[in-house]
Amino acid sequence: MRLLPRLASATVALAFVLILPYEAVSHARVPASDTPSGQLFGAACRVRVDDSDVTAYCHNPYPETDHVRLHVECARWWDLDSDSSAVPAGPAQTVRLDGRCWKEVRAAWVSHQRVR
Repeated sequence: MRLLPRLASATVALAFVLILPYEAVSHARVPASDTPSGQLFGAACRVRVDDSDVTAYCHNPYPETDHVRLHVECARWWDLDSDSSAVPAGPAQTVRLDGRCWKEVRAAWVSHQRVR
């Protein structure tokens, strides 16, 4: 008889996930305001953190060059955060970005910039 309450709570949880608006879900895409209508832009990036080392691979499947930068935020107050210089990811090109902290990494992300 305990199966029914568990099934009911699982059903309610699934309903909340399915009803959640699309805008509420986080997406790792370049904002549409930076792109002219109908043009796709932005390299797809994978960021990997291993202890204090950060590596990002960015692949640009689009015909426009995307300048990508790796940003690393360190967990310790005395550890310096870092931003890499812009690296051009040309059409059908994959680039590697590296960064590190002395101790733990709090956050790491990649920013994109269209070449004008």
